[in-house]
Amino acid sequence: MEKMDLVIASSSIAEAGVGCWDLDSGAEQLRYKSCASTPHGLTCVGQRFIACSQLREPSATSGSVLYWSWFKPQAAVKSFPSEPIKPFASNSVGTYIVGGGQSGDIYLWEVETGRLIKKWHAHYRAVTCLVFSSDDSLLISGSEDGCVRVWSLITVCDDYESQRASHLYEYSLTEHTLCVTDIVIGQGGYNAIIISASEDRTCKVWSLSHGRLLRNIVFPSVIDAIVLDPAEHVFYAGSRDGNIYIAALSAESSSSSSYGKHILSSLYDHSKAVTCLAYSIEGNLLLSGSEDGMVRIWDPRTLNIVRMFKHGKGPVNNILVVRRPNFLTLGAFSNSHGSSRRHGSLLPPPLEKYVNMDKDANKMGVIRLPTACNILPDVPFNNSHILDEHVKLVEQQGSSAANEMEVERLKLENRKAMHMVQQWKKMPLTCSTHLLSLLDNKIVLKRVSGFLKKKVNFKAKLEEYLQQFHSNVM
Repeated sequence: MEKMDLVIASSSIAEAGVGCWDLDSGAEQLRYKSCASTPHGLTCVGQRFIACSQLREPSATSGSVLYWSWFKPQAAVKSFPSEPIKPFASNSVGTYIVGGGQSGDIYLWEVETGRLIKKWHAHYRAVTCLVFSSDDSLLISGSEDGCVRVWSLITVCDDYESQRASHLYEYSLTEHTLCVTDIVIGQGGYNAIIISASEDRTCKVWSLSHGRLLRNIVFPSVIDAIVLDPAEHVFYAGSRDGNIYIAALSAESSSSSSYGKHILSSLYDHSKAVTCLAYSIEGNLLLSGSEDGMVRIWDPRTLNIVRMFKHGKGPVNNILVVRRPNFLTLGAFSNSHGSSRRHGSLLPPPLEKYVNMDKDANKMGVIRLPTACNILPDVPFNNSHILDEHVKLVEQQGSSAANEMEVERLKLENRKAMHMVQQWKKMPLTCSTHLLSLLDNKIVLKRVSGFLKKKVNFKAKLEEYLQQFHSNVM
């Protein structure tokens, strides 16, 4: 069976650019030029294109974000946010992008329009890392202030909830004493674990559902990169001493090695600090990038190196492992001119600098990316905050078009919601409010038009009938 993974790596040196290799053959596919990326600043947006936040030029007052198509080495779209963006991430299907600012603000953009949907002050110092949960409903951020915070996008993007709440975050995890360097989150929705790394030489394991510290692991050196084993028995921690430490996650594993408690072993071949890690589930391979300019591919079972890529002139500071898009054949890169003409139009417009609450407010709908290349499944993205945005607009405007739009959106979401019912049954009662992002809606659909016509408090009614829905599925 043909392996479909691509390796993408970037550097903080603009001349080194972004390298792209076939993981199976090791062949370099393309070199994307003039990219000086920030740590955690590289992302692949819905398999459509590559995006990266750029290190600020000394003379510049704002940051920049670049988009590359798969077929051209030059950046195709340039954006200039209101401040330098450090970490940069997209949700799993590429409909939304988040960026963390030097000021501690977080920005949320809609990819297809470039619209800045929300900006909020998240940390006292610069944001250093941003990670979406597996279902895209939560965002986890880390900062130079040593704090890790969990954000529900439902709450953040709902003005009504924001005004009622004393703070926007779900949890504020403050056990680290120095800058947070990396964050990963496991599978399992609200039952997942979070692992955070810090310059205080610790990695901390947290319960997402309770916001509680489960395990604290002290390392011999500062950890700048972490990645989870797919089975979540161990995690790998890349350190500034060049080692990649293997740490235990299982509760019964408390034995100490020469490295310290819960540290099982290490991988060593990099001559300088390990700056980034990734994992290929397809090939069951660990990937590491370093300040030595090399990307190494490891077999976790034997702890041996199976392949190496030389990135170029500068240090490697980001690695991604992505599925090869359906429209990319093995010869597609060499035929880049014809391919770019067919697919170049898929790139969206630049990101906006400021929130514009009035622009196209009455045109909001279910946002979907183009599927001409069969990049995405034929299912509308379950946007966890669109419901609240629509409710706000409906209450403010009361237009029949908005009413019809809301009813249609709920019908579309019904398909995915029914598939999730069995998982909801296992969720704790405290998570019930988050079901606003996946309403089943056999109850709601029958009532929604009546609520709008009567001009009652739509938000309150949804919460009331959500309780009825929760009782039914439990």
